[in-house]
Amino acid sequence: MAIDTLPKTTSSGHKRPKQPPLRAARKAGGRLWIRLAVAVLLVVEVYPLIWMFLTSLKSNNDYLNNSTWSLPTTWEWGNYAEAWTTGNIGLYVKNSLLAVVPALALILLLGTAAGFALQIMVWKGRSLTLLVFLAGMMIPPQMILLPLFTVYFQAGLSGTLWPLILTYTGTGLPLTVFMMATYYKTVPRELFEAATLDGAGILRAFWTISVPMVRNALLTVGLVQFFFIWNDLLIALTFTNSQDLRTIQVGLLNFTGDFGATQYGPLFAAICINVFGTLVIYLFLNQKVMKGLTSGAVKG
Repeated sequence: MAIDTLPKTTSSGHKRPKQPPLRAARKAGGRLWIRLAVAVLLVVEVYPLIWMFLTSLKSNNDYLNNSTWSLPTTWEWGNYAEAWTTGNIGLYVKNSLLAVVPALALILLLGTAAGFALQIMVWKGRSLTLLVFLAGMMIPPQMILLPLFTVYFQAGLSGTLWPLILTYTGTGLPLTVFMMATYYKTVPRELFEAATLDGAGILRAFWTISVPMVRNALLTVGLVQFFFIWNDLLIALTFTNSQDLRTIQVGLLNFTGDFGATQYGPLFAAICINVFGTLVIYLFLNQKVMKGLTSGAVKG
């Protein structure tokens, strides 16, 4: 929206002539189209969340016999208690956290150190090493599941969450290394040269100079990897061989009764717990994410 900064009167005291009606009408029409587009996008984004929440409060009979778009005839708030207790969503959330948090910490630590070594440090073969990391992004996860399952079984790691932690770390490192190497391009080299002249070693330059300067990038990469790992189904379904080790995405498959009958109310309640939990995390961190995305777009 343009801001009118011109004076309403001229130096001689006469009023400034108004804009032509055609130009004013075009500006008003442009603003109207922008508002309509924003309203449509808002409906597209928000309405599925509202529908999912309302469906989580329906009984099974209400869901099957009434219209999909109708409001619940009886508000079944007990679906959330049933999803948390009978559906074991609390256990699945705990397992997801136990698998995601260590894997995410390893990804950020190793990925940041590798990005620092590939962009800041000067050594022979670093370009080839970066290409090797990029090649890891091209390997489909489906190709490595069977070999990894055999390795984990022979190593005695089956029946634990370690297969998930190690696999998430390995699959998340290539993208993290590439993104952190890109962010390190924006860090001025003069800072590290000055630190070296002051007697700082590599480890001190890494922890005290580079990490604070890329903290927004760390938050952005961490949030992206968090959503990738948290929403994973294939790897978790492959390596969790017992009910007590299932993550939340695998646990959502359990809301099925006898003869394949799905408990829709508790199922949608469990989905709401999953979706709205991650949505709250993003709403709190979205500004940091935007800063992290823009910091790697322009070379400083």
